[in-house]
Amino acid sequence: QVRLVESGGGLVEPGGSLRLSCTASGAPFGINTMSWYRQSPGKERALVAHINSADIVNYGESVDGRFSATRDFPTNTIYLQMDYLKPEDTAVYYCNVQQYFSDYEYWGQGTRVTVSS
Repeated sequence: QVRLVESGGGLVEPGGSLRLSCTASGAPFGINTMSWYRQSPGKERALVAHINSADIVNYGESVDGRFSATRDFPTNTIYLQMDYLKPEDTAVYYCNVQQYFSDYEYWGQGTRVTVSS
């Protein structure tokens, strides 16, 4: 059973920074892709960043250059560095992973990010 542990959310003022992390464990076939999604109140869950097994990063349409995703392969951890945060970045951020040889997606419990003064 794949287990995801997320951390790093919280309350931050506009212009501030946060770093989210998500570590996967218990993947018998190995971790293929790791991603971050976010869901704001009243909106659908949307892709923030996706990193494949070749360490290629793709960002979602709503993400500009303020966010940077990285991945540590030995520990199966994905990070999301968020700088110059805006109130519209307020959302629950979810980690998503897929194993090799499977289309099944595992989701974390979500970590809440609130940007407010």
